[in-house]
Amino acid sequence: MWLMAAGAAVVCAAAVCAAAALVVRHRMKSSGKWARALSILKEFEEKCGTPSSKLKQVADAMTVEMHAGLASEGGSKLKMIISYVHNLPTGDEKGLFYALDLGGTNFRVLRVHLGGKESRVVKQEFEEVSIPAHLMTGSSDELFDYIASALAKFVATESDSQHVSPGRQRELGFTFSFPVRQTSISSGTLIKWTKGFSVEDTVGQDVVGELTKAIERAGLDMRVAALVNDTVGTLAGGRYNNPDVAAAVILGTGTNAAYVEHAHAIPKWHGLLPKSGEMVINMEWGNFRSSHLPLTEYDQALDAGSLNPGEQIFEKMISGMYLGEIVRRVLCKMAEEAAIFGDTVPPKLKIPFILRTRHTSAMHHDTSPDLKVVATKLKDILEISNTSLKLRKLIVEVCDIVATRGARLSAAGIVGILKKLGRDTVKDGEKQKSVVALDGGLYEHYTKFRTCMENTLWELLGEEASENIAVEHSMDGSGIGAALLAASHSQYIEVEEP
Repeated sequence: MWLMAAGAAVVCAAAVCAAAALVVRHRMKSSGKWARALSILKEFEEKCGTPSSKLKQVADAMTVEMHAGLASEGGSKLKMIISYVHNLPTGDEKGLFYALDLGGTNFRVLRVHLGGKESRVVKQEFEEVSIPAHLMTGSSDELFDYIASALAKFVATESDSQHVSPGRQRELGFTFSFPVRQTSISSGTLIKWTKGFSVEDTVGQDVVGELTKAIERAGLDMRVAALVNDTVGTLAGGRYNNPDVAAAVILGTGTNAAYVEHAHAIPKWHGLLPKSGEMVINMEWGNFRSSHLPLTEYDQALDAGSLNPGEQIFEKMISGMYLGEIVRRVLCKMAEEAAIFGDTVPPKLKIPFILRTRHTSAMHHDTSPDLKVVATKLKDILEISNTSLKLRKLIVEVCDIVATRGARLSAAGIVGILKKLGRDTVKDGEKQKSVVALDGGLYEHYTKFRTCMENTLWELLGEEASENIAVEHSMDGSGIGAALLAASHSQYIEVEEP
């Protein structure tokens, strides 16, 4: 009896030891996996590093590429497109002006009543119109007739107090956010359609010519005074509100920058120098690249799998289209190599671009003690439940690394522009104020990104130069900015009474 009891005790003890060993092995395995996750995070953080010294190299490289792009066509990854905008709004503009903003599946028509220095923008109205799917792949005449018809209906809603002066044409600023080879302030040929449009007979045609013909067919007496892109419009809107605005940057789904250059500093410009002595340059800075950019394996994989590999490298590191996707790729690697979400990789996590920047921004800004927002986003978007607080904190760190790198690189780009203009330092105590107008959803809504970008700007410029530099939010460049450019390039400016 005693032997049986002793045997049972031995078996029981062995079972306890085996169970304990299993627990220890599981813990060791778990701690090993967690160590691997932390190792991936540490390596990613190091590769994304943006110390001041590196950012200054990026800024210098931006300046060098700007010079090269201004010297000759194709001389740089930066296109440095001559916009033909040489009269920016001053605030003196008066009258009724229209804008048409075509940049996607919807377009907007706007009416802006300007009252000069005293009244500024007296009134603005707009209407948004959806483009039927069949017109996005139909003929040029069909598409532009549809747009002109909507424009004519909008014009018909003018009130009695809003008509243009007798004997004058209405004038319109046309924001056209597709690749165009600009040939004058009011003409440009379409290089190619993007964003789901495929209206083949417009390619190679002057888009202003196409719109003008449709406006005439609609029985409307209206002239397209300016063809612009949204970044140049943002610069115009910024300058209208503040004469010290020297550059504009859009940080949204995509990114771009424009600035005011001295006309004589553009070697590839062969026309007569404008009276103002200035010319707005559309940089297309999303295409900037440099060996100093802190690229990681995740950026390289994202680029290789994109529709335009090797292009828009800067944009793929800093804009709203891509920040969430970089976070997803890092989490995917952690899921595969460190099993942070369990033994299998969650299927939804494997879907490219499922995690948008608005989602990572919400997680990054989560201030709840248990990171409830992070848990909710993981559950709702990726169908990942029961995450630990420790894991949620890790995910917030990934979001922070991606956003911080993007924000600091954006600031370096801005310093590159200021450097090109000689505004990055204070010379002989001069106090020339320089303002950068900013717009775009990423800048406007991602608070931590915006704050980090602005702080980095001051860090790179230093205390003395920072006193002369300001950043301002310039809203709706693609709308009101285009109407302001129609006003500043009006055919009636010369005949206005002094």
